[in-house]
Amino acid sequence: MADNNDTTSTHPDATDHHIRQLARVVLLVFLLTFMLSRVLVFLIMDHQIPDLYMHMGGTHVHHLNYGIFLLVGVGAWMLFQPPQGHQRTVCAALYAIGLGLTFDEFGMWLHLGGGYWQRASFDAITVIAAVLALIAYAPAQGSWTRKHYLATTLLVIAMAAFVTLFAHSREAHELGSRLHLLEEGGPQ
Repeated sequence: MADNNDTTSTHPDATDHHIRQLARVVLLVFLLTFMLSRVLVFLIMDHQIPDLYMHMGGTHVHHLNYGIFLLVGVGAWMLFQPPQGHQRTVCAALYAIGLGLTFDEFGMWLHLGGGYWQRASFDAITVIAAVLALIAYAPAQGSWTRKHYLATTLLVIAMAAFVTLFAHSREAHELGSRLHLLEEGGPQ
């Protein structure tokens, strides 16, 4: 039997509106997390600010690990004590931070030991941001017109092409000699 303690679940339009609000929070915090983490890493590698990296036994702990732990914590929270009211916004923001930190280093998932500035990370951030933006700003499905279905079909085809091309692409390209030099000269 469904738990109806959440008042937004009683009316479909209210639920749709609330989901869109949460998606907007996730999109905003996700993008801010990505930008802030990239700026901090750039400043650390360029020796503009102190080395804030955590090291354990001589191993640099990348921030994707912080993101994974945040995602695990948010998942456990949602599973074992589902957030209500304002807690859902806090949960969405924490989820977005975890998502941003984890996917900022997506290239390292694919190429373990690879460089920080891998193109795959930027591509992953772009795709996730686009999907979140669609969830946050697309019209409710009940009010879709033929144009919305056509646009969705084209988007799905474009994403499938993107994933196919990405899967078959050669190793990620460097984003420029300056970034490569920063990475080599930055803290290990």
